[in-house]
Amino acid sequence: MYEEITAQAHTVVTELLGQAQLKPGSLMVIGCSSSEIVGQRIGKGSSMEAAQAAFAGIYPVLREQGIQLAVQCCEHLNRALVMERKTAEARGYEIVNVMPQPKAGGSFAVTAWNAFSDPVAVETIRADAGIDIGGTLIGMHLRSVAVPVRTSLKQIGEAIVLCARTRPKYIGGPRAVYQDL
Repeated sequence: MYEEITAQAHTVVTELLGQAQLKPGSLMVIGCSSSEIVGQRIGKGSSMEAAQAAFAGIYPVLREQGIQLAVQCCEHLNRALVMERKTAEARGYEIVNVMPQPKAGGSFAVTAWNAFSDPVAVETIRADAGIDIGGTLIGMHLRSVAVPVRTSLKQIGEAIVLCARTRPKYIGGPRAVYQDL
């Protein structure tokens, strides 16, 4: 079961990266309900094993491509985000004092915290792309114009998966000319 979760997560992140055309240094946000992955209601069946399996399918791909990762915590931490200190500092994000736990932050956030070399938490970001695994509502952490991205998989485990990339806002009027992005 966990090998399948890892493979599914790998497929989703790889397909998103292929469509989003992110450059090294871009920021991706991921929200993940391990409860939903194992077929439970969000927040009711936290599974470190499922979280670790999904993380194992995603994080190596992002690191290989030079994409920075922010992991959204659950509502009990007001959807704060876990990331590497150097990423937070380079982007000017305010660091807050909290450490995620399986029942306050979520298993995926705990997994990220344990995997990062110097983890910190921040309250808000503006990510370039994102993956929502299990209805975690990552939209608040994406840049202003989010564009849905369809992947070949609609689920990781039992959790519904939604992906998005972002683009710059179109401004101007009928005489404006836009770049293909």
